Amino acid sequence: MELRQLRYFVRVVELGSMGRAAQDLGVVTSALSQQISRLEGELATRLLQRDARGARATDAGMAFYQQAQLTLRHADDAVRAAQQARLSGHVSVGLAPSTSAVLALPFMQAMRERYPDVRLRMVESLSGHLAGMLTARQLDLALLFDTGHASVPLLEERLFLLGLRSLPGLPAAARVRLAELRHLPLLLPSHRHGLRATVDAAFKRARGQPNLVLEVDGLAVLMDAVCAGLAATIQPGAATARLAGQDIVRAEITDRGARRINRLAALPEDELSPAALAARVVLRDVARGLVQGGQWPGATLHEA
Repeated sequence: MELRQLRYFVRVVELGSMGRAAQDLGVVTSALSQQISRLEGELATRLLQRDARGARATDAGMAFYQQAQLTLRHADDAVRAAQQARLSGHVSVGLAPSTSAVLALPFMQAMRERYPDVRLRMVESLSGHLAGMLTARQLDLALLFDTGHASVPLLEERLFLLGLRSLPGLPAAARVRLAELRHLPLLLPSHRHGLRATVDAAFKRARGQPNLVLEVDGLAVLMDAVCAGLAATIQPGAATARLAGQDIVRAEITDRGARRINRLAALPEDELSPAALAARVVLRDVARGLVQGGQWPGATLHEA
């Protein structure tokens, strides 16, 4: 098996056509097809399904495609590292919107300072979507909540009630229980969001349910609605990082289950490039530093 064959195969899958891939790679279609056939013969399995519409990966081909991407990326990183004689390559890191509000910029700055030759790709999305990207090998690392991935608990966040000071019915106390919020109109993410599951479970333990008036999956839009006084919301303290100057009341929810665990998840150890291994250390160090320095509202380091 040759790296050239892997590059050919990956490009065919990406473009969905032998002809387009051959043109993109600067080879004739027959030569490309021959290399793919040799690869299939060596693996003793069909990787591509060819028809009049083009070429698409079989189930075996898609599994091979994901691993081939990693192999090619590691090979490219090895070449760059040898050429530059210091750590290089690239790494993809996923953060949820509330987490990125407090962690993304310090992490990017730390990576730039420690490893200037590592190219960093940041992805901001819902935790569930990030978990799917990690499974598909589209990310190297991600900070997730309630994940089934192999992960390490990093920190725990308390949840807060956030609302415009003039919102009718908003509790004035600095600490509240969910039982006090049964009639307060709330904006929450939909059920696809891990935070919603945590909030619903906490309300259930309190023998109540939220007075939900609107579901919003985007943090920026959700916070705009809260700042406009449409309703209050329940969020981790990190979500308040972008509310400077707003007349927003923040009250800690004291119910035992009103907590969110942040878990550092990654690809299996043998699939992580040197750049990804370094980024994992930096991400953990920066998160801990923010918590210890009091710059991550409502967060404490996980006991483990």
